[in-house]
Amino acid sequence: MTIAPPPPATAATARGEVGDSARRPDGAAKVSGEFAYSSDLQAEGMLYGVTLRSPHPHARIRSIDVGPALRVAGVRAVLTHEDVPGANAYGLERADQPVLAAGVVRYRGEAVAVLAADRADTARYALGLIKVDYEPIEAVTDPERALAAGTPAVHEGGNLVRHLRLRHGPQDVAADVVVRGEYEVGMQDQAFLGPESALALPDDDGAGLELLCSTQWLHIDRRQLSHVLGLPEERIRLVLSGVGGAFGGREDLSVQAHAALLALRTGRPIKMSYGREESFFGHVHRHPARMRYEHGATRDGRLVYVRAEILLDGGAYASTSAAVLGNATYFAAGPYEVPSVTVDSDVVYTNNPPCGAMRGFGAVQVCFGYESQMDRLAAELGLHPVELRRRNALATGSTAATGQRVTGPAPVAELLRRVRDMPPPAATAADDPYALPGGVANATHGEGIRRGVGYAVSIKNVCKSAGYDDYSTARVTLSAPGGAVRARVHTAAAEVGQGLVTVLTQIARTELGVRTVDLHPADTSVGDAGTSSASRQTWMTGGAVKAACELVRAELLDRAATRSGLPPATLRAEGERVVTSDGQPVADLAELLGDGAIERTYEFHHRATEVPDPETGQGDAHVAYAFAAHRATVDVDVELGLVRVVEIATAEDVGKAMNPTAIIGQINGGVAQGLGLALMEEIQVEDGLIRNASFTDYLIPTIADMPPVRAEILETPHPDAPYGLTGVGEPPMISSPAAVAAAVRDATGLALPRIPVRPEHIAGDQR
Repeated sequence: MTIAPPPPATAATARGEVGDSARRPDGAAKVSGEFAYSSDLQAEGMLYGVTLRSPHPHARIRSIDVGPALRVAGVRAVLTHEDVPGANAYGLERADQPVLAAGVVRYRGEAVAVLAADRADTARYALGLIKVDYEPIEAVTDPERALAAGTPAVHEGGNLVRHLRLRHGPQDVAADVVVRGEYEVGMQDQAFLGPESALALPDDDGAGLELLCSTQWLHIDRRQLSHVLGLPEERIRLVLSGVGGAFGGREDLSVQAHAALLALRTGRPIKMSYGREESFFGHVHRHPARMRYEHGATRDGRLVYVRAEILLDGGAYASTSAAVLGNATYFAAGPYEVPSVTVDSDVVYTNNPPCGAMRGFGAVQVCFGYESQMDRLAAELGLHPVELRRRNALATGSTAATGQRVTGPAPVAELLRRVRDMPPPAATAADDPYALPGGVANATHGEGIRRGVGYAVSIKNVCKSAGYDDYSTARVTLSAPGGAVRARVHTAAAEVGQGLVTVLTQIARTELGVRTVDLHPADTSVGDAGTSSASRQTWMTGGAVKAACELVRAELLDRAATRSGLPPATLRAEGERVVTSDGQPVADLAELLGDGAIERTYEFHHRATEVPDPETGQGDAHVAYAFAAHRATVDVDVELGLVRVVEIATAEDVGKAMNPTAIIGQINGGVAQGLGLALMEEIQVEDGLIRNASFTDYLIPTIADMPPVRAEILETPHPDAPYGLTGVGEPPMISSPAAVAAAVRDATGLALPRIPVRPEHIAGDQR
């Protein structure tokens, strides 16, 4: 399937079933400005909550004086760590982060106190009156120094969060041709447009609350809040409010615990919303990475070994650093069959901002490393970059670096062939300022412009891995009030902009043969749906909805069989009727339902995986893999160091195109973030301080920066997945930065071992 641009709506699209480009149920409200995001929420009598944050990356807290703030008219509460009724600690993998700092702060921006007041301006004013006596202490800001002897410990127990080893195949091997390289990836922000916000509503008895918030995982938030608040989980109800993007940055708690604490203390609704600067301090970022690689190959271009050392800066708290390191380690050799792989990797604590989940989750950083190496190796061997990759590509039946046999589709060579064979973009017109590097800044009229082309291909796991019992729950109800048949789907899965709400309605229409599908707001009154990350929700929650619908349909067919005397196996639901296998009507769904309803709940699990061996990293660790290939074409002004991405061509295997237009949206969004990481996006941290905590200084691609994206979608069904689908959200992000960097290298002849590539890297002294 080739879609560029998306096709026009058709009659099939109007049905809104699986495979159609169904419209988003929230689309019209979002483009008209009527959609309510979490920051739009209001409640009668609500107070405004704000957070006091540390100005130091590392300091002891000698004392906190909240008295001056409490004396301000309209201030209703000021809380410190002493006011946390439960555990003053939270974390997704280890509870190492205090809700409010106790005795020490470990990064600039750490929460020290929270305050609630009648008015937002009163709250901000009073916050400045809280007096904190800090004793600054030495900050650890270099991840390599963090592991050196004599370096101060950020946490008791040392600065190592996790070390991983991977040993695949024979280790004492030699190769005809060897290339080595050192690479770096900067700290990227998720840059979601809707900052963190929540509305906490205390129960009348003060022993529970409801929290409306923007998050990626309702149930894990509730579990952590239960420990922090000292309340049983059943007294805490979470409801998903409108989420303005996530990309991993909403997996950890942010405003949730602070709003809940203030609501329970004051007995009043509490609204908390971050501004853009505070958002940079209030969520995790992509891990900066330093990587050393060595690739060995035969003279005819067959990989013999890959050796890698990987260092990730986890910042002040663990978040998901251990899992991110797992992905970086297990995918360090890329989508290639390599007889010998040796990887040693570490993620460390520093006094830099905490890092955690972001789209691609460890696979992005190593993709830049291994694909840079493949380009070096291709040049050394005199091979086309695509040809070298195709000779070593994983395929179904191959053995991955973890020792796992690839049982699902792995069309890596085909993806590479497709991007290579797409027609190249036309030459840039020198009289079109928007088409030239520098745009309308009139930086060039075409002189000094060189064109470059670069390729990259990527691999990543879909769903949770390494022995994690991943599951999702769905409840489906079918009824016919007033004779109008409608299905209702209830899950706790977070719609964060990825289009999950669209796909779930498509699945219900397909399985039940109905036109009208309602979505119950996502909340914790239904079973856990897991996180909206790891490209897993369509597989997992989609699988749960599909299975629940099948149970509802089975009951319908049993009723129709009883009425008609026909075997249930000869019947199907279609067009709000039960029909025979040859389409003859048997009964209307409304008749079979009457005044009642059929409701079924299903908990969907994927197949079991294994925890990799701690000494070798070998094991059946992953449910499935996702692959994508990219070709980037760039124009570079080599005199000024300016880059214009002319086109991104990509091919991605999606298993089953559940909603083709939505897939194109995911591809374009991933390319935008990948282009940003390749050329402009980086949180500038100096001595532990963020220097560009705004969208004025933290640059993200605008519509003027985005090139045309030519996309081809492969549909190679995965045997274990609902409908054969594969996750599509992350692959567009993973190899697009590496492809853009490769294209800039091709245009300039420079090594460019770090992303983002900045103008001074091209036109500076290192030329």
